[in-house]
Amino acid sequence: MTQQDHPALSAPGPDAPGRAPGTPAGGGPSRSIRPWLPALLCAPGFVAVYLLAVWTPFGQRGENSLMNGNGGEPAWIYDWSGSVYDSAAMPPLEFTALPTLVVGMAVIVVVALVRRCWWQGCAAIGVVLGTFGGTEVCSKMLLPRPDLVNAPDMLTEVSFPSGHAAVPIGLVLGAALVASPRLRPYVTAVGMLWLTVTAAAVQALYHHRPSDVLGAALLGCACYGLALWLLPSSAAPGVARSPRALAAVALVLSAAAALAAGARDDSVPGPLFFAAAAFLCAVLVWFTVVEVPARAARRTRPVVG
Repeated sequence: MTQQDHPALSAPGPDAPGRAPGTPAGGGPSRSIRPWLPALLCAPGFVAVYLLAVWTPFGQRGENSLMNGNGGEPAWIYDWSGSVYDSAAMPPLEFTALPTLVVGMAVIVVVALVRRCWWQGCAAIGVVLGTFGGTEVCSKMLLPRPDLVNAPDMLTEVSFPSGHAAVPIGLVLGAALVASPRLRPYVTAVGMLWLTVTAAAVQALYHHRPSDVLGAALLGCACYGLALWLLPSSAAPGVARSPRALAAVALVLSAAAALAAGARDDSVPGPLFFAAAAFLCAVLVWFTVVEVPARAARRTRPVVG
């Protein structure tokens, strides 16, 4: 048997027996090669980021030092933030967050209906709601921010994790679940640009700190990993085959987008930290959706005789 004929990676015919209705033609990996790392590592990572950034004096001082008293106006992306009177906001900033979430979920539902992947569609909606709803519940009810360093009032508001960053993160992860294995890497790559711009922008505008966007990304990736693990074996998404150059191109473009969206006229060190946090969010999403499942599949391939 050649490597290309391995049944966990090859697509069964349209009339192949044993394939459950609604399972995409690309097939899917067995439960033994499901990527368990995102759920296992991202959940404690979320807790660790919160404790280090919010519940330690050095964490609060470090992130507070990235914000000065000039507000969001010196940010390069300020004109697209919706803060300017009678101006449109780039989704999902300001008032566009909820409309963007609703439209994105509607698109996911339509794709799931067209592809007849019912289980993946339900899991995708669960990931979106879990990511966004989790950030709202955590930031408003569960995760307080004590004032450990006598900071000004504007720096003591609860902001972990970022709800605005959770919108593109949840939608990109949800879209990846309903996309075909062939298109999933490209969908993820395009989504990475959007989420890095959003994650860098909310920091440059001083709406959120680096830990806030990292917390949203870790929460979303944990939800994605949990959704994959809970899917029935017959509905597990097929392993995505990504061209070797796609990862490099996606990460380079994401880094450039993060630097541009996080830039400010009044500071250089701060925007570099903003861009780094936004870029790390993109890396987490790429590895969760594409790299970890592909590596898990490669580890379970039989040795070719």
